[in-house]
Amino acid sequence: MRQLKLLHAQIILHGLTDQVLTLGKLVSFCSTHEQGDLRYAHLLFDQIPQPNKFMYNHLIRGYSNSDDPTMSLLLYRQMVSAGLYPNEFTMPFVVKACSFKPSYRKIVIVHANAIKLGMGSHACVQNAFLSAYVACRLIQSARKLFDDISDRTLVSWNSMIAGYGRMGCCKEVILLFQEMQNLGVELDVFTLVSLLSVSSKHGNLDLGRFVHIYIIITGIETDSIVTNALIDMYAKCGHLQCAKIVFDRMVDKNVVSWTCMVNAYANHGLIDYALELFNQMPIKNVVSWNSIIWCHVQEGQYSEAVELFRRMCISGVMPEEATLVSILSSCSHMGDLALGKEAHVFISDNNIAVSVTLYNSLIDMYAKCGALQTARDIFFAMPEKNVVSWNIIIGALALHGFGEDAIEMFEKMQENGLCPDEITFTGLLSACSHSGLVDSGQYYFDMMSTFGISPDIAHYACMVDLLGRWGLLGEAMTLIQKMPMKPDVVVWGALLGACRTYGNLEIGRPIMKQLLELGRYDSGLYVLLSNMYSESQRWDDMKKIRKIMDESGIKKCRAISFIEIDGCCHQFMVDDKRHGASTRIYSMLDQLMYHLKFVGYLCKPSDDVEDIY
Repeated sequence: MRQLKLLHAQIILHGLTDQVLTLGKLVSFCSTHEQGDLRYAHLLFDQIPQPNKFMYNHLIRGYSNSDDPTMSLLLYRQMVSAGLYPNEFTMPFVVKACSFKPSYRKIVIVHANAIKLGMGSHACVQNAFLSAYVACRLIQSARKLFDDISDRTLVSWNSMIAGYGRMGCCKEVILLFQEMQNLGVELDVFTLVSLLSVSSKHGNLDLGRFVHIYIIITGIETDSIVTNALIDMYAKCGHLQCAKIVFDRMVDKNVVSWTCMVNAYANHGLIDYALELFNQMPIKNVVSWNSIIWCHVQEGQYSEAVELFRRMCISGVMPEEATLVSILSSCSHMGDLALGKEAHVFISDNNIAVSVTLYNSLIDMYAKCGALQTARDIFFAMPEKNVVSWNIIIGALALHGFGEDAIEMFEKMQENGLCPDEITFTGLLSACSHSGLVDSGQYYFDMMSTFGISPDIAHYACMVDLLGRWGLLGEAMTLIQKMPMKPDVVVWGALLGACRTYGNLEIGRPIMKQLLELGRYDSGLYVLLSNMYSESQRWDDMKKIRKIMDESGIKKCRAISFIEIDGCCHQFMVDDKRHGASTRIYSMLDQLMYHLKFVGYLCKPSDDVEDIY
């Protein structure tokens, strides 16, 4: 550009600014060359009294590949107004600009202009419009245009296959693929990747295998993108061994190849294999780190996810939004407020752009770590909120027992023009349940139909919990009987918990019968009923429940408790001896028990008899 500006200066000094051919070459270089300057091209273009079609085309092309493709549309309109008719070199880039922010109206207008100007049958123009319709998800319009193309190129086939694949139309993709085979159209890497993508998305192993066999038989030259797509396809279709064979046979494995294989193991719950392969990676990028961290979060290994995050920072890889969302999720589950605050400070110190998703993760973390006011402050400071944002804050208020505040937030959500969804009502009904707002809960449960939402099992569970908490066991039982779906273990569990609270064994016994018929063996529910019998001193019934548990091999899942001391998070389970200070901890517990008994505390019978549960 420095040399070009010197040349431009010489053109001006020698009075050659009327040389259209020379100026056209300048505009062309500045607009489309990788070393060019689009802004300079436009300034130069504006100084030309009568720019020609060549100049317009290059400037339109330049903007179509820029961060602001909409300028191409303005130039196109300016070009037509100046009496210059676009040609087949203009249209593809104008259509590409239409696809940047897909607008059906714009594409149809430009398409009509192209037909009117006699360019509707040009292959490059037709393919451009085909891609535009696909980008707008107007698959029927795309197919109509595709069928009208008399001389289809491979680009036409690829666009149509990619469009159907994006829309999830697996059957149509297979039919097009078969038609290509019948017509003898040779596939390229873009076709192969599209077909493998459809196979992965729909778990269609037959299609994926056929593509793999096609590659082997034809000897078609493939690249790492196709091979990575094959690994992904086999992994998502449940054939890890085939994925590993393809991976092992790769001569030049890139970071994407390694990450694909790591994801393959992780998505099948083989987290140790995933971590072992991850540690073997010669080069790790941010996507690789995000992948392995998120895998640990999904498996509930939150401490390990945090440790990987620290390793990532030490290795010099800069975390991005996806990384921080994973870490904040780990903090939420562990209740580690100190680490959550560290992550928040990291975001601020590194000027990381905070998206709506990241804001939502911050709110959720602070709420679940007990800092509700901070969560509310962040929520109200958000420049833009989506439905998820409102759902999180309503759920947070419900969690902390602020039922009336949750209802107020729900009303504000509607005032802001956002329509609630199923999750919104789950949070709202939960808030009513925790705060004893029976009438409000019934009102909002009935309101769901106003928004076209049919209550699902989670909503019924909330209502049963609400009625049960406040002793309305008969009403809760009636509601269960009226449910359009079969009650699950959560619904029965909510009612069984209420039966224990109010000592109602008459309803509790039939519930256990229902659970046995469901074939659900949730240890917590059996323990709950066992405790109910022991509290009522019905030892024989209690022994029967214990016998059922023993015969069915049911064991109570041990709960985990977290406590944060001086910014460090510790976790404990019943009879846990793993902690370094376990001897001192148990000594202190013995002292506490001694003092409790000394002041006259008597534990409940269930605490004595069934302490193993």
